[in-house]
Amino acid sequence: MANQTRLQALSDFLKARRAAISPSSVGLPEGTRRRTPGLRREEVAQLAGVSSTWYTWLEQGRDIKVSSSVLDCIAAALKLTPDERKYLFALALETGTGNVLLQQEQSTVISPSLQKILQELKTCPTIISDRRCGIVGWNEAAAHVFLDFSKLPIEERNMIRLLFVRKEFRRLAVNWEHFVSGYLSIFRAYYGQYVEDRWYDEFIEELKGLHPVFNEMWEQSRVSSAPDVLLEFRHAKAGKMLFHLTSLQVQGSTDLRCSIYTPAADSNTEIKLKQLMEQPRLK
Repeated sequence: MANQTRLQALSDFLKARRAAISPSSVGLPEGTRRRTPGLRREEVAQLAGVSSTWYTWLEQGRDIKVSSSVLDCIAAALKLTPDERKYLFALALETGTGNVLLQQEQSTVISPSLQKILQELKTCPTIISDRRCGIVGWNEAAAHVFLDFSKLPIEERNMIRLLFVRKEFRRLAVNWEHFVSGYLSIFRAYYGQYVEDRWYDEFIEELKGLHPVFNEMWEQSRVSSAPDVLLEFRHAKAGKMLFHLTSLQVQGSTDLRCSIYTPAADSNTEIKLKQLMEQPRLK
């Protein structure tokens, strides 16, 4: 089942990336008889220097032999980013580390040094999350800008789930889709790395059933281990706030990520945040 899941994920990814490339961007005529957007399978095969049949089998998710050199050619033909290339290799060559983490789950404990960093980032809302985008730590600024995560049951402290379930997040982000796509790109990077962990498929299927928009956004999501974006929030109490989101990988035995929302330098966001933190938190 794990191998079937991996191959299906590979198939979905290749189809999505092929559909995202316009023929003109790779020097091919647009034509008038294209029934689907993007490139045809045979065109990807031609650009990669492989047979059309072999590429078709790869995209169909057949269990065939692949090599790093051929995958490099596929990645070049599909214009993959470095993170997308990692995702391709993880799925096609089974280089993910999912087997290591199929052991019994244990509660993640944040180290005292990381907790200290959280506390010191007083005017930068900061969230620590695990490989499943579960929220395992946050600071006071994050509790004021987003919500007090301590009020939520542990099983509900998942950033992807909250983005689709909690109305506060939809109201907060001016460009909600842009906000969500950044986290989905991180989530997809984890998915490629730990595709053998059945939790991911169960979680994805659950959200697809609960929120139809999730399915569409998941299929369109890119792959990025650390997107750096500018976000505009419309906070219920503070009004317009601009933040640069920087995502950092925490080195160590646990796979943790530190998401830091830094107030934009050319805005009054930091002043508003300080004033907000003097008020009672949003429930």
